[in-house]
Amino acid sequence: MYNPNDVRLMEIICFKRKAFEEFAMKIERFIRLVSDLPYLKDAGKTNEWLDHCDVCRKLKISKRTLQTLRDNGTLAYTKIGNRTYYLPEDVERVVMKVEDRHREARYRGREI
Repeated sequence: MYNPNDVRLMEIICFKRKAFEEFAMKIERFIRLVSDLPYLKDAGKTNEWLDHCDVCRKLKISKRTLQTLRDNGTLAYTKIGNRTYYLPEDVERVVMKVEDRHREARYRGREI
């Protein structure tokens, strides 16, 4: 049923062929530049990345604590779809921080 308050407009944008081809070339060039960035070259390879189970096991923490580490910026992560992945070196950095805190606490005669 037609409702005059629910009008949805479709805009048609016309390009001259030459302008469209130039635009398409710029997009292709941009895609090539981005795909050649060194840190993105291996981004699709998740075989060395860790999932939340691996990280929780390695750090001996709960999923909720892992969420807190993500939220406060302590642990970097990458989301692909609905899955969250972590680089092993980022997790190792957190392990080293925790170990340093434990050592410092023991040195001061305290425990964490």
